[in-house]
Amino acid sequence: MKVFIGGSRKLFRINNDIKIKIDDLIRNNFTILIGDANGIDKSIQKYLYANNYMNILVYCVDNQCRNNIGKWEVIYIKSNLSKKDYKFYTLKDIEMAKESDYGIMIWDGESKGTLNNIINLLRQDKKVLVYFSPGRVFHDIKNINELNLISPRCHELSLGMIPTLFSELR
Repeated sequence: MKVFIGGSRKLFRINNDIKIKIDDLIRNNFTILIGDANGIDKSIQKYLYANNYMNILVYCVDNQCRNNIGKWEVIYIKSNLSKKDYKFYTLKDIEMAKESDYGIMIWDGESKGTLNNIINLLRQDKKVLVYFSPGRVFHDIKNINELNLISPRCHELSLGMIPTLFSELR
């Protein structure tokens, strides 16, 4: 099984609850797909490296990786974009969502990128385990309606984005 793990760039630590979920993935030898961003991506990479886990694919855009702590295999996603902005880095996230069977997202309730990943996975009928950091709780999300159960506690920006992102993603 391939699991796409991602989260907010504003979050830099993973707590014991998240580590337990990652430990389950390691025990089952699941392939972990992870991006190269600072924040959660880098924190997860550090944890996987500390546990000598090797069944990892790091996704980067073009021929540059911002973080690949374990020198794991890299999947480079080609881009025709010159500006390294939100759209540029979203290209790798779209590919990770396509290639994965399941997602684990650590969301601060504000990150547009993490929300985009959650919605993209749901649109492909893939389950997503969302760790909602403000409440320090996991939500097993199977469809967009279940995502709305988290929404009343989310940042206004994210709330306004849910319908927009869901309709724009293809």
